[in-house]
Amino acid sequence: MSRAFVFPGQGAQSIGMGRDLAEAYPAAKAVFDEVDEALGEKLSALIWEGEADELTLTQNAQPALMATSLAAMRALEAEGVGVEAAGMVAGHSLGEYSALAAAGALSVADTARLLRTRGRAMQEAVPVGVGAMAALLGMDLEGAKALAADAAGDQVLQAANDNDPSQVVISGHKEAVERAVEMAKERGAKRAMLLPVSAPFHCALMEPAAKVMEEALAAVEIAAPKVPLVANVRAGAVSDPAEIRALLVEQVTGSVRWRESVEFMSREGVTEVWEIGAGKALSGMIRRIDKAIACRAVGAPADVTAAAESLKG
Repeated sequence: MSRAFVFPGQGAQSIGMGRDLAEAYPAAKAVFDEVDEALGEKLSALIWEGEADELTLTQNAQPALMATSLAAMRALEAEGVGVEAAGMVAGHSLGEYSALAAAGALSVADTARLLRTRGRAMQEAVPVGVGAMAALLGMDLEGAKALAADAAGDQVLQAANDNDPSQVVISGHKEAVERAVEMAKERGAKRAMLLPVSAPFHCALMEPAAKVMEEALAAVEIAAPKVPLVANVRAGAVSDPAEIRALLVEQVTGSVRWRESVEFMSREGVTEVWEIGAGKALSGMIRRIDKAIACRAVGAPADVTAAAESLKG
C-alpha cells in the first residue's frame, strides 16, 4: 500500500484551528511560536482568538493554515510517524508550501515569511473589485475552458482550479467572471457561484505577484524534499530544488491541477491519503476523483493518535 500526505489550501481556515494540538503536543506549540517569531507578530493569537474576517485575509490565512498543518505534522512526528511514512506529498495552492515544509525542503520560518509575502503580493496585484473567482459545479475542465474562452471577451478569464470532475473554479476580471456565471447554466453547469475571495488567484492578472515571489524564492534555501512533491502546475512528481523554485513561481499565475495530481498519485499506486491540517475539503475532492483512495484527516489530537496507530501498525 502506498500513501500520500496532502495539505489544504485557503478556505479551510477557522478560528481556533490547531489550538488543541498545541495544548497536547509541545512540538506542535513550537511551530506556532516559530511562525510568530518569523513574522514578528502573534499570528497564533489571531488564529485561536481573533476575528474570522481578519483570519480570512489572504496574508493571514496563508501562513496560518501552514502553521496548523505543520503543527499536525510535528504532532505525528512526536508519535513516531515522519513524512517518510508517505511515498509523496502534495498541497492545494498554498498547501504546496506546507507540503514542502513538512518534507524538509523549506524551514518553517522561511515558509511563514514566504506565505506572508505571497498573500500580500496576491492581494496587491489587482485592485479590490477588479477581479473575481467563481465555482462551476457539475462542469468538467474542458467545459470550463470553453466557457471561459467565450465569456472572456477582451478580458482575462481562466480555469484556475481543476478541483475534481464536477468542480472547476474560474478566475479573472470581475465582468468576465460574471458573464461566465450567467452563461454557465445554459452550458450545462448545475450551479455557478461567485466565491467570497479578495483577489482573482491563479490567473494572468497575478503576474505582478509572480514577479514578487520569484524574487522572494530566489533568496530562500530550498533543499531536496525527503519524499517527492506532486506539483500543482505539473500534476507530476518533483524533487529537484531548482525545479521546485521555478514551479512555485509558475503556480501564482498557473492552474491548480488538483484532479490530475490525484490521478497521478493513483497511477503511482497511492491507495491511502492523509489530509494534514485544517478541515477535510481535500478528502471530499479526492473521493470524487477516485473512490478507491481511502481518505483520513489529521487535525486534532485524537486524529494524531489514530493515525500513529495505523501508520506504525
